[in-house]
Amino acid sequence: MTEQAGKPFLYLVVCAAGVAAGVSELITAAQERDWEVGVIATPVAMGGFFDAAAVEAQTGRPVRSAWRTPADPRPFPPPDAVVVAPATFNTVNKWAAGVADTLALGTLCEAYGVGVPTVALPCVADALAAHPAYQDSLIRLRGMGVRFGEPYSGEPDEYGRRPKFPWADALDLLERHW
Repeated sequence: MTEQAGKPFLYLVVCAAGVAAGVSELITAAQERDWEVGVIATPVAMGGFFDAAAVEAQTGRPVRSAWRTPADPRPFPPPDAVVVAPATFNTVNKWAAGVADTLALGTLCEAYGVGVPTVALPCVADALAAHPAYQDSLIRLRGMGVRFGEPYSGEPDEYGRRPKFPWADALDLLERHW
């Protein structure tokens, strides 16, 4: 656990999916459970998928999406846990393949290497989830110890209602680790 106010530090990796607009719900839930939170977003997610200024105000920290230079101070302490929510098709596949071409993916790849508990809440359309590469990626990441929430496609039910994204499930999955 980090030294900061005796609270554990959570890295929240946010990917580009429409539900990312609700990320403050997970931040609030984490803070209510005594986590400090730092957000790392994919570059595409930074393009308007969530309100970065509101997230910065809520966490008291900058939203990160780009690598820092060696001279720049580290804006976050090391993580005690990592949550990827929403975890998109692209991110899941690149992560499983060990691709670290963005700060978000590099963070996920490093988390495994240092044994940081990691949870992912996938947000993937049914058609993409059926792709064999995605299924292989889930198997590989589970084998690496990543815990996954229930799949979320965002598809409406037979009555045309879209289900709510299960933000708090990430914290429940993390608590099972401790």
